[in-house]
Amino acid sequence: MKVTIVGTGYVGLVSGPCLADVGNQVLCIDTDEEKIRGLQDGVIPIYEPGLESLVRSNVESGRLRFSTNLSDGVDHGDVIFIAVGTPPEEDGSADLQHVLAVAEGIGDALIEFKVIVNKSTVPVGTADRVSEAIQSRLESRGNKIDFAVVSNPEFLKEGAAIEDFVKPDRIVVGADCDRARSIMRALYTPFNRNHDRLLLMDIRSAELTKYAANAMLATKISFMNEVSNIAERVGADIEAVRLGIGSDPRIGYHFIYPGCGYGGSCFPKDVKALAQIAIKSGHKPELLEAVERVNESQKNRLVEMALSHFGEDLTGKCFAIWGLSFKPNTDDMREAPSLAVIKALSERGAAIRAYDPVAKTEAQKQLGETASLEFFDDLYDAVDQSDALLLLTEWKEFRAPDFHRLEQKLISKVIFDGRNVFDPKVVAMHNLSYYSIGRRPVLVESQ
Repeated sequence: MKVTIVGTGYVGLVSGPCLADVGNQVLCIDTDEEKIRGLQDGVIPIYEPGLESLVRSNVESGRLRFSTNLSDGVDHGDVIFIAVGTPPEEDGSADLQHVLAVAEGIGDALIEFKVIVNKSTVPVGTADRVSEAIQSRLESRGNKIDFAVVSNPEFLKEGAAIEDFVKPDRIVVGADCDRARSIMRALYTPFNRNHDRLLLMDIRSAELTKYAANAMLATKISFMNEVSNIAERVGADIEAVRLGIGSDPRIGYHFIYPGCGYGGSCFPKDVKALAQIAIKSGHKPELLEAVERVNESQKNRLVEMALSHFGEDLTGKCFAIWGLSFKPNTDDMREAPSLAVIKALSERGAAIRAYDPVAKTEAQKQLGETASLEFFDDLYDAVDQSDALLLLTEWKEFRAPDFHRLEQKLISKVIFDGRNVFDPKVVAMHNLSYYSIGRRPVLVESQ
């Protein structure tokens, strides 16, 4: 099948190579000429495990191409995916200007039946607006051409996106015509062989499903963080509580890990956008608003612990930070808790020495590098000359550190663990004070 994907951001750049890898002819379109030149030369602008080799092999086979010409993309694809960004407006609602601009471009170039697929995360009713934009351009040309608009939201986890695409737990397709449904079923057949994962529904339900899924996961995280704050105050261990409730199959173990808040390109944006959808439909989204409030507060939980330990004035103190990206296996810094933590510590006079396995470049773009903020290529170099260590992202290489080295290097001998990676007893054995989420701090006497 011939497929066009408009937008080479995270979703488009994963979807294109995955579709090409099963034999489709895929043309990816983007207005960013520099990015397209880079992709043509094999330069991948994001970090995602396995993506670079997947792009390279499909470019070499001729099944995957890149261009800036939308008209060529409309001519090429039997199916045209819209996978451009929908950044939040000031009120949190999704900005659809890029989606509608693509729709208008499709309307300007359309000459035969196509299936246009909304892959971007968009509010309920967007398919109608895309259809209207295309139809308006066709009418201005004096043409009457059939087309179908479909909702096919993505459910890709950063760090495991390729696996999620090729082995999906569900494929949601919202369509209102049989021809479009048949084409979408054929397109996804290579990923649907073990058992039928295709969920066909009406378009508006498909649009809402994406927001509802992310909001539910965000709610589980904020709920667990709320309970962790209670656990700290009543002397309970949130990790024991997590196991106790996760064993209930109605709850399960996924997304009930306490921590220093969620981030990324999806959860924060989608919770806010769904809240705005609710407000515009006349419903007050009290739970969604609470989920967001809890998360924003949780991002500062480690800072509160540091202030409790060192006092309100952190002038002269230096903090090592392990982990900058919002989660492991990605360099995505969007809404990362590390941004809030670094800002809060810096405002109180602290110096920061930061390390991340892959997000250093992205972090430097967002934060810059100043006299009080340095980035390092080695995790133990970051700890040198530091009073305390803050762990913000649970990268695998942090799970079993050399605690003896940390004991020797940390001036104030204290660790603040924002992901509950370490065993408090093991940390204490090395004469290190230890603060974590939802557990009593373990304090050792100053040396």
